[in-house]
Amino acid sequence: MALTSQRPSPLQWQVFRGSDAVRRDLVSTNQLRSTAWVRVRHDVYADSRIRLDHTLACRATALRLPVTAVFAGPSAAFLHGVEHAASYNDDVHVILPPDLRLRSQHGLRIHGIDIDADEMEARDGLRRTTPARTAWDVACWLELTQAVSIIDRLLRRGQVARADLGEVVERHANHLTRSRALRVFDLTDPRSRSAAESSLRIRIVTAGLPRPVARHPIELATGRVLHPELVWPELQVAVEIEGPCAGGRSRCLDDVDPELMQRYSRGQLTAAGWTVLPVTLRQMRHGFTDFVTALRVALLDRGWQP
Repeated sequence: MALTSQRPSPLQWQVFRGSDAVRRDLVSTNQLRSTAWVRVRHDVYADSRIRLDHTLACRATALRLPVTAVFAGPSAAFLHGVEHAASYNDDVHVILPPDLRLRSQHGLRIHGIDIDADEMEARDGLRRTTPARTAWDVACWLELTQAVSIIDRLLRRGQVARADLGEVVERHANHLTRSRALRVFDLTDPRSRSAAESSLRIRIVTAGLPRPVARHPIELATGRVLHPELVWPELQVAVEIEGPCAGGRSRCLDDVDPELMQRYSRGQLTAAGWTVLPVTLRQMRHGFTDFVTALRVALLDRGWQP
């Protein structure tokens, strides 16, 4: 049977070192095993009512690191509001001065590099890189598709602008991964409304197909304007992601069946002379090669010349 325990006021909704709480007689070692608390890291506990997300992982990690630690990369992106950047179980990324010589460990990725004061900020008690520096680190550290999807969201939220990306590239002009960052930044598109859209766009490009435009407006003869997820305007080919809210919350209305709306929009586009290819989230995971083949054929039929 699970133990139960009262939560002392100083520990309610808090993240804390277990050994410190025991030393202060706030809880006993046995009480820390109760359902009132969740063990987040070694000797780090939290009120079990706190949501298990990456912010909690960062807060727990901060208790075990020097005050000079700066959350960076996907961790900073999550703290900036990009929820798909990292989960509770993902590694926490931090930048520390290289002379500290601390090493990465399970659940913690340490980047021993120098960082300028104007590339970091503090909020809610956590030091993190600025959105522009976050975009740079994400571009340099992460796999292409994940990096683009995170920066797409930062751009869409208005937390970084194209000019900011250009400035951060110039600041790090001599960095070895500059060319990689430029590639990532070039592939970003703030019009993308979801991680699935961003991922699909980049996977299409890396498969050797021409680059599509995200959410390109298509005006029908009726005056209605549609915005499929991905479009090749000159070829009149579009791709739509099927599934509930696949294109973001704006696709889901309380009083309208999103699947019926997708079919209705697709029918209108087809009637207007467009080729529309639907793709499901399952196909993106397990049958993507077949989808790419079908898309390639559709683009060739419409006049694409590789």
